[in-house]
Amino acid sequence: MSTTSSLGYPRIGKQRELKFALEKYWAGKIPAQELFTIAAKLRRQQWITQSENQIQILPSNDFSLYDQVLDTTWMVGAIPARFQQLKSQISDLDLYFAMARGWQNETEQFAAMEMTKWFDTNYHHIVPEISRNQKFFLNDLKPVNEFIEAKNAGFITRPVLIGPVSYLLLSKTADSAFSPLEALPNLLPVYCELLVRLVEAGAEWVQIDEPCLVLDLDEKTHTKFSKAYDQLHAVPGIHILLATYFDGLGENLSALVKLPVDGLHIDLIRAPKQLEEVLSVIPENMILSLGLVDGRNVWCTDLEQAIQLAKLAANKHGSDKLQIAPSCSLQFCPYDLDLEIEIDPEIYSWLAFARQKLVEVSVINAVINGKEESVTQILAKNKKIITNRAISNKVHDSQIQQRLKEVENSDYQRHGSFEQRKQIQSAVLNLPPLPATTIGSFPQTGEIRKQRALFTQGGLSLEAYEDFLKQEIADTIRVQEELGLDVLVHGESERTDMVEYFAEQLRGFTLIHHGWVQSYGSRAVRPPIIYGDISRPAPMTVKWARYAQSLTAKPVKGMLTGPITILQWSFVRDDQPREITCRQLALALRDEVQDLQTAGIKIIQVDEPALREGLPLHHAEQKAYLNWAVDCFRLVAGTARDETQIHTHMCYAEFEDIIDAIIRMDADVISIEASRSGMELLEIFRHFQYPNDVGPGVYDIHSPRIPSTLEIVDLIRKALQVIPAEQLWVNPDCGLKTRRWEEVLPSLQNLIAAARLYRRMLPA
Repeated sequence: MSTTSSLGYPRIGKQRELKFALEKYWAGKIPAQELFTIAAKLRRQQWITQSENQIQILPSNDFSLYDQVLDTTWMVGAIPARFQQLKSQISDLDLYFAMARGWQNETEQFAAMEMTKWFDTNYHHIVPEISRNQKFFLNDLKPVNEFIEAKNAGFITRPVLIGPVSYLLLSKTADSAFSPLEALPNLLPVYCELLVRLVEAGAEWVQIDEPCLVLDLDEKTHTKFSKAYDQLHAVPGIHILLATYFDGLGENLSALVKLPVDGLHIDLIRAPKQLEEVLSVIPENMILSLGLVDGRNVWCTDLEQAIQLAKLAANKHGSDKLQIAPSCSLQFCPYDLDLEIEIDPEIYSWLAFARQKLVEVSVINAVINGKEESVTQILAKNKKIITNRAISNKVHDSQIQQRLKEVENSDYQRHGSFEQRKQIQSAVLNLPPLPATTIGSFPQTGEIRKQRALFTQGGLSLEAYEDFLKQEIADTIRVQEELGLDVLVHGESERTDMVEYFAEQLRGFTLIHHGWVQSYGSRAVRPPIIYGDISRPAPMTVKWARYAQSLTAKPVKGMLTGPITILQWSFVRDDQPREITCRQLALALRDEVQDLQTAGIKIIQVDEPALREGLPLHHAEQKAYLNWAVDCFRLVAGTARDETQIHTHMCYAEFEDIIDAIIRMDADVISIEASRSGMELLEIFRHFQYPNDVGPGVYDIHSPRIPSTLEIVDLIRKALQVIPAEQLWVNPDCGLKTRRWEEVLPSLQNLIAAARLYRRMLPA
């Protein structure tokens, strides 16, 4: 008989218990032992929830206090040299967090490790730093300890490990002549030792995640996979399930099925067509895990379709060698739909969060094992839900569809060239060289959250709440003028989130109130749900932008989240191509740009931090995506007059694959994350001679550390080696929402001091 399994489960807790515990620990309000106790309770609840919902094969080591890639770095002892000297000063736990968040005292500063997106998700991971002579050792037994912890609680689990090859492929090195993959021979003995320890603890299976197997790989990399798994397979007493997800295996399949592993997991949500090819080549005795329930979206599974795929696999491979599972870890889904009580009942019926997806897995498994009569009512209800959603008038709007058909080629074009626009904008804005600005948001203080909650709960009138927001905006404008910033922002105190704020004002969206999903560390977001055709009933940002501009003679940016980012950071409808949904978003935002410039806003920022994140994992599919993604941005900006300066912002992205697209976007100014990489990202801008203005981040806002003026001066110096002074802006990496004023003010003071220092050095 087939069995049910889970590849991983949300770890932040039903009520974000992990988030609050982490932040209390970092603030010195609870000791480490209390943090560990809360984490243990969350792990136990994960196992209980999955077991109660008929999951037979439970994961362990899918829990993390910060990030599973950082956990692996810590486990194998790949602690960067700059952090080694901290070992004698702080605890192991604080050293672990320092690697992710940076560390400083009165005399020393240690920059955090680089952070980037986990494949094409909005989850961020800490990038390992591997040196040419990297030494690895088993520094931590977390996977063993959590297996034993589960065992003592009555659960036999399958520990989850990030595979050694993917770990190195996702790493970076400061030595351009060295590939981290060359360190594999030194790394494999540590993995083998870990597997031995797991066997000694009683583990029979281990899940090794190798998501890089869905990328386009060369023969050399396949050879590395072969050598790695030959060595891991030699460890007696352990069975390996090799887990792949986020796309199909493509040309990697023929090499993969030759690896000496005992099981293979495939993603049949992202790549359902791969099943027949997998079934034609998979060894007869290999376990096949079918990812039939979407681990990255919130829609009910079409159980009829999923069961058809499962039956195909059962008929060709045997149900006794099948596992029914989500497509990937459920960490990308909200915890439990039962927590949501304010969603429209019809839309609510279309949804399934992490806990509900466990039920879907068990229903599919019941049918494959001949127990269909036990789930007949569930199947009938599911079929009705799928049908009702397809014909619902909440989903389809003929006027929006017609407007999209009427878009013309000229709608994608600015009137003048960048050179012409820059001359006009220089005269209008009269900015100094190396203009200093911020990305958009300022700290969301406890008082802001308190007043917002009072208003939401009916304890504060609209008039009183808006008066509060006006005072916050006025204070933020005053602070920026006192600091000496050249282009100001209104601070976004009215916004809960850069996507959610727009979603609550656009038709075709619904908000979720408890559907938190981890983004990185203690940071969690509530992605809105796009369920239907999108339109903008009324202006969304004009009121506050106009008010902020009325308080100062300096330009205040209008702040918009771009269509690609709203698309990527939402749970997107799966009944039409993402391109169509994105173009609808672009039209709505185009209207907002028009209204902002009519209101006198001279600079409008259209943030697109998720452009790279949306890039398909296979090269063959990337050109088509970039074409329509750039089209969507240009459709938003195409209505801007030449004197309106259009900015965009991107963060934590490898730009090499998308630099042509960035150039074609034709934003007047692009700001990017660059501080954690020490301006390494700018090399691609040098190579392609990027023609427009660039603001490389010189202040890492994802760390509580305050950068010194000298540190920022050094980053500006590096930037000027790549970007001419007349094209360079000075700004932080990202918005300041998550930081405290005590960190923001001195950091911005140092940023402005550094910019002014360099201005004095420029030729007149």
